[in-house]
Amino acid sequence: MNMKRPVFATLLIMILFIVAACGSNNGSAEAEKPATSDTPSAVANGLKGEFEIQYFVGGYGDAWWIDVIDQFQKLNPDLKIKQSAGPKINDQMKPRWIQGNPPDLIYIDGAGSNPRQMVEDDQLLDLSDWIHEASNVDGEKITNVMIASPEQYGGKTYNIPLVFGSYGTFYDAALFEKNGWAVPTDFDRFLEVSEKIKAAGISPYIHTGVYPDYILGGFVYPAIISANGDNGQILKDMGDMKEGIFKSEPVLKALRQLSEISAKGLIDKGAPALNHTDSQMQFLQHKAAMIPNGLWLESEMKNDAPSDFKYGFVPSITQAKGGKFIALPYTSTMAIAKKAKNPEAAKAFIEFIFTKKASLNWAEKTGALMNVKVDLESSNAGDTAKNAMKYYNSDNTIVAPVVVFNADVFKVMSDATIALTINKITPEEWTERVEAAAAKARK
Repeated sequence: MNMKRPVFATLLIMILFIVAACGSNNGSAEAEKPATSDTPSAVANGLKGEFEIQYFVGGYGDAWWIDVIDQFQKLNPDLKIKQSAGPKINDQMKPRWIQGNPPDLIYIDGAGSNPRQMVEDDQLLDLSDWIHEASNVDGEKITNVMIASPEQYGGKTYNIPLVFGSYGTFYDAALFEKNGWAVPTDFDRFLEVSEKIKAAGISPYIHTGVYPDYILGGFVYPAIISANGDNGQILKDMGDMKEGIFKSEPVLKALRQLSEISAKGLIDKGAPALNHTDSQMQFLQHKAAMIPNGLWLESEMKNDAPSDFKYGFVPSITQAKGGKFIALPYTSTMAIAKKAKNPEAAKAFIEFIFTKKASLNWAEKTGALMNVKVDLESSNAGDTAKNAMKYYNSDNTIVAPVVVFNADVFKVMSDATIALTINKITPEEWTERVEAAAAKARK
């Protein structure tokens, strides 16, 4: 996905997904969408009035949105639902947010959106008390069915993770099996198999240089957490710009790992200039064997992958031998506008979609994961989603916290990371640059 991502990017944000997901819909702002589904699954809420939803359309497409909104409409025939959607919707709707005339509900994803910035600009409704008690239409507490919990901003909740994207390292399992290459399950094994791949004339590792969210989420952040004794609190401290955190030993250790694979020539030299689709195409064409990416990859490239391509996925490759996997989530979130005209309809819609049924529907329509725990084994979900869910259900995998960085700090961090991948700076210089940016942002 073309996203400003992370979990963490100014992003997640948002999101699991950075960054710019390829638009698969030619809709424009405030476009009325046709309905397709005829399978509502709950009693009518009896809502009335107008209700507007804004959602970005990228690598995940819009089929799920059209379906669930149609179901919700049938349960509430007196509610006039307006869908403002499309690949450029964030830019198209920006004037309305600035003028104080926002939609009721927003799905925060794609280029031009940043949940932290929206919180800082006082654009979102405080959902702290409501989400703590809210139940879905099946009677389950929403917070109990979530994989990742909402991020806290000063102890308050303003947005709720809808999509559980996770960064990780992808490879073609068929190619690895054919060549007898071992799947990397720790950093030493990653180095070993990369040397074999390099000897075979293939770039071991390629990334999306234009959007550093990918290599940060798929390599750097998991490495930092592993180096911090598997404690994800360090990522929160980085998001909060805690003084000195960017110069800490876990951060330096992770940066040295990135510097090492660069010095060994394991990173494709053309990567810094590549956008997401170009790097992904080189990966699919076996010009590179491994790529840090998000769970949206299979869905986003479904029309480009060779018929014999078999997606393989591991959450992280930077841990020590025997260490736990670190799943770095990217969550695209939902929020209710502080100046929403129909906040009750927005809350009812959230209660309607945070169910196992909707989660299964999402997996089957997008190939990715919704932020609701569900068994996908007997579903029609793609291999990537099923393989990823196995990791998330394992005690050997740690799901990192969702963090969205200050936009200015993230820009400096991104630029420094790309410079590090081509040995233009040292890990120590990276820390100096980013710590300085954090100090400036704290003022």
